Amino acid sequence: MPDIIEITDLSLPELAPFVSTNEVQLKRFFEPEKPGIFIAESPKVIRRALETGYQPISFLCEKKYITGQAQDILDACKGVPVYTADSDLLTQLTGYKLTQGALCAMRRRELPSAESLLENAGRVAVLEDIMNQTNIGAIFRNAAALGIDAVLLTPASSDPLYRRSIRVSMGNVFNVPWTYMTRTPPDYVQMLRDNGFVTAAMALRHDTLSVDDPVLSAQPKLAVILGTEGEGLKAETIAACDHTVKIPMQNGVDSLNVASASGIVFWELRKR
Repeated sequence: MPDIIEITDLSLPELAPFVSTNEVQLKRFFEPEKPGIFIAESPKVIRRALETGYQPISFLCEKKYITGQAQDILDACKGVPVYTADSDLLTQLTGYKLTQGALCAMRRRELPSAESLLENAGRVAVLEDIMNQTNIGAIFRNAAALGIDAVLLTPASSDPLYRRSIRVSMGNVFNVPWTYMTRTPPDYVQMLRDNGFVTAAMALRHDTLSVDDPVLSAQPKLAVILGTEGEGLKAETIAACDHTVKIPMQNGVDSLNVASASGIVFWELRKR
């Protein structure tokens, strides 16, 4: 049986992970011990996190979910406390309505080095300074669906384990290996090259290859580099890459949202 605890006091220190909406604070929750905490939302997302080895700390569930959609999860996590109350009280506690009725506070894991992820990869996505959490989540969902082996992020990019990114990805941030690079733009391009990768910068320039050019898909190790939503990739990054790549468009449209573009690019440049 799961360890069910009825919430009668919203100030309980054990509820702190669910009260804090500052995800930077959650990331530093155990300092000086590392790593910290993230929040997985919805039974489907929680299952994916558990399946990939993330460790639960505690659950916050609407009562009906305990014997409903989350029952199998809670039964499998015996000994992990499950805090529960009616929907209105949980909204008061968290500051937002639980649309899927279940949250799980989970321990982060130490991130691998970029070099270790590149060792056995054929297709990687590099996210340069992408901050929008919805876009991060959508890119990870595309990466999982379309065979990207790893995602590397620059230090200025948003955290894939922020709650919104996890939810938008439908939990696929847990299915694609990822890490932050220690090098900043454009220095990381040389690191990719040193690990055997041809680099393809997605950018709107005249000296570009079309995304369906066979020169790109034929590469055994290819890194697709995507830039921030507003300004795109830094000019220095583009100059450092082997190829500049664009998606051919019509009707005067010059660009797509970075998440939409990633789906097209990942499909076209998947390893044949």
